[in-house]
Amino acid sequence: MTLSPILKVLSTFRKQKVKALLIGGQACIVYGAAEFSRDSDFVVLASPANLKALSGALKVLKAVPVYFPELTLRYLLKGHSCHFRCGARGVAGLRVDIMSKLKGCDAFGKLWERRNRVKIPGLGAVDIISLEDLVQSKKTQRDKDWLMLSRLVENDIFMNEGSGSSAKVNWWLAQCRAPETLARLCADHPRQARASVARRPLLREAIKNNLKKLSSQLKKEETAERIKDLKYWLPLKKELEQLRLSRERQLKEPGI
Repeated sequence: MTLSPILKVLSTFRKQKVKALLIGGQACIVYGAAEFSRDSDFVVLASPANLKALSGALKVLKAVPVYFPELTLRYLLKGHSCHFRCGARGVAGLRVDIMSKLKGCDAFGKLWERRNRVKIPGLGAVDIISLEDLVQSKKTQRDKDWLMLSRLVENDIFMNEGSGSSAKVNWWLAQCRAPETLARLCADHPRQARASVARRPLLREAIKNNLKKLSSQLKKEETAERIKDLKYWLPLKKELEQLRLSRERQLKEPGI
């Protein structure tokens, strides 16, 4: 059986015993919010043993680094993303992006405990970030991530409404971004909606079915999250620029 490029990467990671969770666009596909992507994104355990296993997997995939920084525990633990381009047959051109921290999310150990194991024909069980953690990771500066976040939550509501647990309903109330859907959830679950107002004040407008004001407050909520993401990445981007300039100086030196 010939595996697709993404499945070949997953298979290689498993054979090399890499402790990793599939995230990003490929994880969105699993949860029913289709997003075409030629990248495969992973959050990994940052440990010497796992980094060795990961390096072995990347070697099998003939993956070469692109951009900065290099793959080290130091950079992973800081929150950097390490990027690779595969060259092996069957995966040529595929990007593999590696992180060990996700902004706004718990540490890897907690993400691993909450992971979702999905059985894929011809491959077996694959470890994927939980839906809840995936949604949290999508609170970035990028428009497409907010669109995907909304799709993920809406799809989960569509698939499970009427059979969702109390905890699931609380999560929908905390994460739903569609004004009409949020107002309907509050109407269907008034007690939980009122109990959730302290954690998410904009639910007051959802309870009153004031869609215009609710839409405005949802936008403010999104803007606040975008600012958090900007502040998180700013020092990391500065460090990347310093690495780039340092590398350029080294290349200009005689004998380099």
